[in-house]
Amino acid sequence: MRIRIVVSLLAFLTVCGGAAYAQETPNKIDIFAGYSYVRANPGPTSGDSFSLNGGSASVTYHIRDWVSGVADFGGYTNGDILGTKVDGTLSTYLFGPRFSYRSYHHFKPFAETLFGVGHAGASIAGGANGSQNAFAMAIGGGVDYRIGRRLSLRPLQVDYLLTRFKEGTPNNQTQNNLRASTGIVIHF
Repeated sequence: MRIRIVVSLLAFLTVCGGAAYAQETPNKIDIFAGYSYVRANPGPTSGDSFSLNGGSASVTYHIRDWVSGVADFGGYTNGDILGTKVDGTLSTYLFGPRFSYRSYHHFKPFAETLFGVGHAGASIAGGANGSQNAFAMAIGGGVDYRIGRRLSLRPLQVDYLLTRFKEGTPNNQTQNNLRASTGIVIHF
């Protein structure tokens, strides 16, 4: 149900904003907010993959036309991981460069490499809680579609999301996750 509301809102903004499109002006800051889906792959010792739903937001500062600095924040949750009555959360705090190609009039594809921290939390029905912090990295890209002087849609952004949480052994394990996001971008 929530995904239908988001898609309907994005379609409405596309129709309304298309008529107001103006010449692209150089903006210094972009703010993104939207829905994110994470396919979590816990690793060989922790079991099967599962889905997390949530949101992400980022602030982008344009250094030049083609390079920017990005601060990306995300929060994702699953209320019952694989039917085990375990509530899981994942938060990411990532920073790094973004490279954009601005030759297209409405479209702006980009690629990014972000580094930072992931925070995982879990609670079992009945009261047991646990959490940990670990290294996180996202490599990926997407495309923005400009519908107005101050507004763009991000129909799709896909990132490989690597995390290094401990999984029952003293050594860190690598979790190879997938993150897909969609939302709106406001230009300042």
